[in-house]
Amino acid sequence: MATSDIATFCPLCVSRCGARADVSNGQFTLRPDPGHPTGRALCIKGKSASDIGSHDDRLLYPMRRTAPKGASDPGWERISWDEALDTAAERLLAIADESGAESVVFSAVSPSTSAIVDSLDWIDRLRHAFGTPNMCVYMELCGWGRYLASIYTYGDAVPGKYMPDLERAECILFWGYNPSVSRLAHATATAAALRRGAKLIVVDPRRAGLASKAAHWLRVRPGTDAALALAMTGVMIDRGWFDEAFVRRWTNAPLLIRSDNGRFLRASDLSSSEAGDHFVAWDGTAGQPVALDPRANDASVPHDQLALFGTFDVPTHLGTVPCRPAFDLVAEHCRAMSPTVAEAITTVPAAQIEAAARTLWESRPVAYYTWSGLEMQDGATQIIRAINQLYALTGCIDAPGGNVLFEPVPTNPVSGVELLDDEQRARALGLDERPLGPARFGFITGEDFYTAALDARPYRARALVGFGANLLMAHGDSARGRAALRSLDFQLSVDLFMNPTIEQADIVLPATAAFEAEGLKVGFEISQEAQSLVQLRHPLVPPRGEARPDIQIVFDLASRLGLADRFFGGDVDAGYRHLLEPSGITLEQLRADPAGVRLPLETRHRKYAEPNGSGVPAGFPTPTGRVELYSETFLEHGEPPLATFVEPATSQRSRPDLADEFPLVLTCAKSLHFCETQHRGIGTLRSRAPDPELELHPDTAAARGVGPRDWVEIATPMGAVRARAVLNSNLDPSVVVGQHGWYEPCEELDLPGHPPFGPGSANLNLVLSQTPSDPISGSSPLRAQVCEVQRLAEVGDVAVAHS
Repeated sequence: MATSDIATFCPLCVSRCGARADVSNGQFTLRPDPGHPTGRALCIKGKSASDIGSHDDRLLYPMRRTAPKGASDPGWERISWDEALDTAAERLLAIADESGAESVVFSAVSPSTSAIVDSLDWIDRLRHAFGTPNMCVYMELCGWGRYLASIYTYGDAVPGKYMPDLERAECILFWGYNPSVSRLAHATATAAALRRGAKLIVVDPRRAGLASKAAHWLRVRPGTDAALALAMTGVMIDRGWFDEAFVRRWTNAPLLIRSDNGRFLRASDLSSSEAGDHFVAWDGTAGQPVALDPRANDASVPHDQLALFGTFDVPTHLGTVPCRPAFDLVAEHCRAMSPTVAEAITTVPAAQIEAAARTLWESRPVAYYTWSGLEMQDGATQIIRAINQLYALTGCIDAPGGNVLFEPVPTNPVSGVELLDDEQRARALGLDERPLGPARFGFITGEDFYTAALDARPYRARALVGFGANLLMAHGDSARGRAALRSLDFQLSVDLFMNPTIEQADIVLPATAAFEAEGLKVGFEISQEAQSLVQLRHPLVPPRGEARPDIQIVFDLASRLGLADRFFGGDVDAGYRHLLEPSGITLEQLRADPAGVRLPLETRHRKYAEPNGSGVPAGFPTPTGRVELYSETFLEHGEPPLATFVEPATSQRSRPDLADEFPLVLTCAKSLHFCETQHRGIGTLRSRAPDPELELHPDTAAARGVGPRDWVEIATPMGAVRARAVLNSNLDPSVVVGQHGWYEPCEELDLPGHPPFGPGSANLNLVLSQTPSDPISGSSPLRAQVCEVQRLAEVGDVAVAHS
């Protein structure tokens, strides 16, 4: 007899869609839960969640390697949990004792595309408690732009923490983001906004998902998004389409920049007796400089009189220095990227650039979101800065209908940042080369991990502890990544299925599937209603084999490592209670009601203008206390202080020597049907996408004798892989769009796998390089590469072997 109508949510992607479950005979089915703030729809992955958990290829028992690394057969041998955990702890402690804890790298699959969100903070706590500053969580691939790059503009994640208020927005800007495949809850909310009359602007090389309903679809050439954003910004400044009061008071636009060194003019420059950290603006009415104290109320400052344009000769105690407001420099910089100039770079017509800029201004409030379309670029940081700057002109940050910091449920942080001291944090891989990049925030890149493992720079990475991260298929330069893993002294991997990364491991631990274990979610992000909900996902079916939840594995391993005192005596429930304590919600409440508990939280808007405990407006957590259109931090690190367009390093324009052999631009897009590199062996998912695909324009295909569903070879300077051709007349003829993550066979549909390495591979990342990477973030250039496509005369059975 079925047990029906159990409230739950799907954790398989960032959408965390609310659902109801029917359970019968060890199987379950999910359907949307309209009463849940993210429950208006459910994608095919959620509907297939039971098939994922019950699949025959699941890892069910701890195993250890008995053959050397590189052997065609790892010789897996089943072992007990005690032996697995004891061996792992012994090896990790020995390596840390010999080479320092930093020689052990932790990794985890992206929480945006997997159920690791249930455990990620606890995995982070484990690596902090162990003492390593090295955590590889794909930040340079799918998190830098949404969470970290904007810290240099706003002091916080915009978007990311500041989420689009789609229920009140009159204009929605999606840049490199297709929520129909990335966050279904945003797609349904956007569709509702369009029905009430909101305007939608989509910037994407593909006309996918909601782009077909957009007032403006800007088909940008991959990698040139910064040029487009600068051009739109220039239009808005020249036409006066910006929130002047917000720009004057809450951005650093009026702060004077010295012409001699590019730094902000300080009050101490005017007089040696003045406070050194006070900034200076120009009072256009009084015709004199005025000091701005970032820590004062500034009620006496005539903000509406501060000049935004012009050059002013300012007397200092060392002589007269010509200075200009930062906004004047921004305007000049953006005017150089006129719509006509930008059209030649981006392929977006100048008229469309101007029309989209007008809509941004006339249809405020504007809410926006971006995704990994902008993050896998060698200019990712400057792209995000340019878009952040554009958005700042609207004045919609933390305003109703803009990007809002919804009130969160109060909790105790558990990631354990305080457990790692500054000296150890400074040993993070990549920090010396990119001091403003992910390592500054506790994350390392795949590129830097591989370099440390292979070249011992700045020291040798000797071990990897991985939770679900299929590094070799997710990162570029897969062959180099395999060599890096084979060079390690020890690798521990936790996952549901075997994959090319786990095949290099010494010990493998089986994790439970999403609905075989509890999962705590505090806040569902997309609205205040969603952010106010705390829900404990209840198990729907028992664990298979000897699989354990990731969080239990973390606590068990921590105990073996002698860290039980930092993990509540190894008691997961005690950890949950500590996390929840400030909320007033108990674990018993959540277990009694699978629908969760909602707190009566309300959004406060424009919190930057609220007084702090000293009666001073809070401002923004940036060096100037304002939104930073001009970054002195960047200047100090040898980077452009203004958001700047740089042509992708591997393009036909920057590498004309490659243009004849590789005349096409290769980018990639996420599939709705799979969690990145996972689940192509699941029949219900694979039946909808049986083969790796490459989208190309019909004219591009015809010129190469390629027809629909033909197998084609995708060649880059690094080699060639294969895919099936799909014709898409909406693409620019010079652009083709591939897919990453293909290697698994699907035996139930008799569909072959594809070797991740060597001839016959369909692994796109095998022929995409991690370098030249973004000089600030280390983001890999996976979405703007040169390539050529040719038809394959015949493709027989593809080898299934993974190594």
